[in-house]
Order: sequence, then structure tokens, then C-alpha cells
Amino acid sequence: MKGYSRLFVVVVLALLSALAVACSMGRKSETKPADKGGSTNSGASNTGNSTSVPPAPMVNIDGKYNVTGTNPDGNVYKGTLEVIAHGDVYQFRWNAGSQYDGVGINNGDVVAVSFTSGANGEGCGVVDYVIQSDGTLDGKWGYWGVNESGSERATRTSGAGLEGEYDATGKNPSGKEYKAKLSVEQMGELYKFLWTNNTEGVGIKQGSNIAVGIGGNRCGFVAYQVKSDGTLDGIWGGSGSERTGTEKAVKQ
Repeated sequence: MKGYSRLFVVVVLALLSALAVACSMGRKSETKPADKGGSTNSGASNTGNSTSVPPAPMVNIDGKYNVTGTNPDGNVYKGTLEVIAHGDVYQFRWNAGSQYDGVGINNGDVVAVSFTSGANGEGCGVVDYVIQSDGTLDGKWGYWGVNESGSERATRTSGAGLEGEYDATGKNPSGKEYKAKLSVEQMGELYKFLWTNNTEGVGIKQGSNIAVGIGGNRCGFVAYQVKSDGTLDGIWGGSGSERTGTEKAVKQ
């Protein structure tokens, strides 16, 4: 009996040892996929974050165009346009019966331009705002002859829609900050902008964007939508009229 007991004990110990090894191996084989799964999930999560669809890149608008358009009175015109990059801004030069020159800024898929007749657009400026859901205006602006842009944020203090009073804070191209009060008033299809720093302009609203030409009665303005094929599809106007015209510019 003792011999059998010893044999039995040995067999039982061998079986217990085998079971312990098997359990240990089982735990390890379960743990590895779990770790891999955790690592893979983490990687997938990171990949999901890193591969979020980025904003569409701005289309290069440099070049020469053929333009067709309508005046506010409905008359049709044709001509050419050359767009030349100057740092943060663009020079727009039209030949459509008469010569016009202006300054433009690219703000996402919108190009806002201020222009005047003649060989240069001196004295004209432009600001393009994105209208936020709370009514705040986030803007980018530039002046003819200055190759860098400035920024402005206007927070509405009274009014409704786009009309009303705003507190504006901004930064000049030099980096110097400024503050001003801004009033916005609708005039037919257009909007009048009046800042307390002796600046005024007229703008046109398209969806959540408004392009404003600065420079008084001598400066008109255009708001172009940049299409995926590079075509510029615009609406334009001036300080002397409450009506607008249209313009389409197709690259040559």
C-alpha cells in the first residue's frame, strides 16, 4: 500500500504540475491577444485622430483669367484679369474696357477684393469676415501696397442678424494691437461698416461670410467663391450703389 501510495502521489503531483503549466500557458495565450487588441485599438484610435479629414487646402489663385460679368444695371461686360501674389495678399488687375487695380485676401474658399479704377489701387483695403454662430465676426484684412495681412475679431454688443454694434479688437500687419467700436447697417443688398478709428466700408454677405471693401466711394469690392477647378465666381458692388453685379473669372 505504501508503494502504491507513493506512486499515486507521484502521479497526482505530475498531473497537478501538468495542469498548472497548462493553466499558465492558457493565461499567457489569452493575455497576448488582449494586449495586442489593446495596442491595436489604441493605434486605431490614434490613427483615427491623426487621419481626420483636414480642411481643404486653399486653391492657388495666381494667374491670368478671362472674365465675364454683369454690371448692377444688368449690362454684360468681358475682359481679362491678372492675379499676382504679394506676400499675404494678392494684386488684382483687370482690363475690361477700362483698367482697374485692387488688393485681395484669401480666406478659406473665399477671396475678398477691394479695387478702384486706374493703374493702382492705392488707398483701398479689404476685410473678409467669417460670421460665427454667436454673431462674432472673425476677420482677415489687407491694404493695397502692404504685403502682409492683419486680423480682427468683432464681438456684437447689441443688434440682431449682422446689423448692430460691436467691440472690435485686431492686430496690424506690424503686430501692433488695436481696439475700436464697429457699427453695421444694412443698405439694400449691401451692408455699411463704420469703425470709430475713422474707417468705413461697404460689404456683401454670402452665407456665413461677408467681404467688405474699405476706402470710401472710390473703392469697389468683390467677393469670390473659389471653385475646385480654380474658377472665381463673384458678386461685386460699390459704395455708390445698393445693387450688385456678378463676375466669373476662368483661368486661361
